[in-house]
Amino acid sequence: MSTIRLHRTTSLTPEQYVAGLTDFGPGRSKLFGNSADAYLKVHDRGPADADVTEGSGGIWERLYYDWSDPDHVVLTTIDSNVWGGASGHTYNFTRRPDGTTDIDVIVVRDGKNLRGWILGLVLRTVGRGVLVKAFENSVTAIEARNAAANDGDRFAA
Repeated sequence: MSTIRLHRTTSLTPEQYVAGLTDFGPGRSKLFGNSADAYLKVHDRGPADADVTEGSGGIWERLYYDWSDPDHVVLTTIDSNVWGGASGHTYNFTRRPDGTTDIDVIVVRDGKNLRGWILGLVLRTVGRGVLVKAFENSVTAIEARNAAANDGDRFAA
């Protein structure tokens, strides 16, 4: 089992990042590169939870999203072609006095077959950078989307 911890300070509020994280519409891959539109299927969605299959590159995962606590979002792996056991993602948000937000992510990868075990080993060693880059890209993309929305609001006034 691999546990990877990620951290980033952002100008986003927790609500803004969670809005991006829980946007399951077309173009999701622009925010989350490992979530190709061809794999995306929303099985069920409530006001603070969702059951979603997503993936890319031959790896898919069905996740239960729970964002009922705006400062602690949990994605639990329900099914996957490579991940099982305790796999999932946990996002913790800490609001800072200067208006920024610390995002701390814990990614757990528990391989359920040979392919999953090998991928888990790779992620724990040389592949960690792939997850770091994907997380950094998601924060940057959501920041850009919010900046564009704020510019649109300013011009509409």
